[in-house]
Amino acid sequence: MKKLMIAVLALALVACQNQAPVDDPNIARGLIAAEAMVVSAHPIASNVGKEIMQKGGNAVDAAVAVQFALAVVYPGAGNIGGGGFMVTRMADGTANTLDYREKAPNAGGRDMYLDENGDVISGLSTRGHLAAGVPGSVAGMVEAHKKYGKLDWAELVQPAIDLASKGWVLTAREASGLNSNRKSFMEFNTVMPDFFLAEEGKEWKEGDLVKIPELAKTFERIRDNGRDGFYKGETADLIVAEMKRGNGIISHEDLEQYNAVWRTPIQGSYGNYEFISMPPPSSGGIALAQLFGTMENYKLSDMDFHSTDAVHLIVEAERRAYADRAAHLGDPDFYDVPLKGLQDRNYIKDRMKSFDPSKATPSSEVSAGQPAPNESMETTHFSIIDPMGNAVSITTTLNGGMGSKVFVGGAGFLLNNEMDDFSAKPGVPNMYGLVGGEANAVQPGKRMLSSMTPTIVSKDGKLFMVVGTPGGSTIITSVFQTIINVTDFGMGMQEAVAAPRFHHQWLPDEIRYERDGLGAEVLQALEAKGHKFRASGGIGRVDAILVMPNGKLEAGADPRGDDAASGF
Repeated sequence: MKKLMIAVLALALVACQNQAPVDDPNIARGLIAAEAMVVSAHPIASNVGKEIMQKGGNAVDAAVAVQFALAVVYPGAGNIGGGGFMVTRMADGTANTLDYREKAPNAGGRDMYLDENGDVISGLSTRGHLAAGVPGSVAGMVEAHKKYGKLDWAELVQPAIDLASKGWVLTAREASGLNSNRKSFMEFNTVMPDFFLAEEGKEWKEGDLVKIPELAKTFERIRDNGRDGFYKGETADLIVAEMKRGNGIISHEDLEQYNAVWRTPIQGSYGNYEFISMPPPSSGGIALAQLFGTMENYKLSDMDFHSTDAVHLIVEAERRAYADRAAHLGDPDFYDVPLKGLQDRNYIKDRMKSFDPSKATPSSEVSAGQPAPNESMETTHFSIIDPMGNAVSITTTLNGGMGSKVFVGGAGFLLNNEMDDFSAKPGVPNMYGLVGGEANAVQPGKRMLSSMTPTIVSKDGKLFMVVGTPGGSTIITSVFQTIINVTDFGMGMQEAVAAPRFHHQWLPDEIRYERDGLGAEVLQALEAKGHKFRASGGIGRVDAILVMPNGKLEAGADPRGDDAASGF
């Protein structure tokens, strides 16, 4: 009955999308495409990616164009002033991961957000110029295109130029976001971003046209000069000038020295499924490996979706994975992360020795484990599959909604507030309530730890799913639950994405769940086991693609946002 109710809910949520005959009448499918698919946070950006592939571009070409289009039409998280991670699986099965996470400026240091008493100064790492790390998005897209791109670079940047110069129409949600940030924009900007402020006494509304001519000029420099169009020349001068006006610390040297890095993916298996995800400085891939490793010791598929037993098991696994995250994960270029030890199946099994099916384990009794040492909110995600079978999963971010709230004067884009993802002080939580230790302390040139979890799943060696989400600390659990919704609970992609979610991150010791997402009887039973709860609004905005048994592609576009799919 619960499965049927979820199917009906998902069907209602995607009724506006094109429907196709389904292989299972109990599964409400999302948009179906025969050859290629893009799912992103904004319909305009998804359509840009589709058009790039229709011109002969591959999934990476489409990803570059979508990243830049989102920087225009989805300013809350789409960006060129932030950073992200890319996971690729090419048609021949080869996998790769690209780290274009932001870096701490060279003038940064471990105590930069502490007062004379050693206490964290509230807001300093989340708002204003000191909150910004050195942006990585442009360098990341340049690297991705250099390695995998087919079409000319200029052709991939041009859609963003056109959107910024000619304008785009606001959705109701985007209009609300701009209106709610007006006060912050006026407080933290040294040069007023007139293009993002409605006329005095008025508010933006759905259907309004927004143009950003300064951003169009910035993209023209990126189109004509590639990496140097952002990290050198006029754009770099504008960034440094903005820093000086607002007492920030990003320098010309920081920009010129920034580099995106190809890293070895985190890869593992779960039954007949294989997954590819991000390594540190993302915590996502390691956490997924631990969660899947735990589930292999239990028969999750024999449990009902969101049953007491299933929720209890998943929460206890999440609790332990996040405890390890706090202690052991950071930028591998600065800290010796025990990757093998954290993924060791015996270690993962041992972490659950204290698991009791009849009661919750208080987080005060769960500390990080001791893996074997090594030898000697606001983010956005998009998923792409091209006609050749190449797949790209990208999660990119400014961190909080609208990042630091600071626009680069004369350049038209927002800067991130990613420095908050460092541990400003060991044991003190960041804006998402996550705690960290020495592994994630601020150091010059270091990349801050992230929860972003772009992931690609295969089944029996064939491409199966592309998935990811925004959501700060909830990213890992949202990706994990979306995958098991399909693999263990038999849902379709749209159904799995629309299904209600819950989250536990060790500290604070509580289950956060979407309102009405857990039944009253289940809540009562979990409470009897000792769990604590906090009802929440939507958790995450998952955008995913499933390869169906007939080879067609099903989109899962999250109804919690303006997310939309486009395919052919």
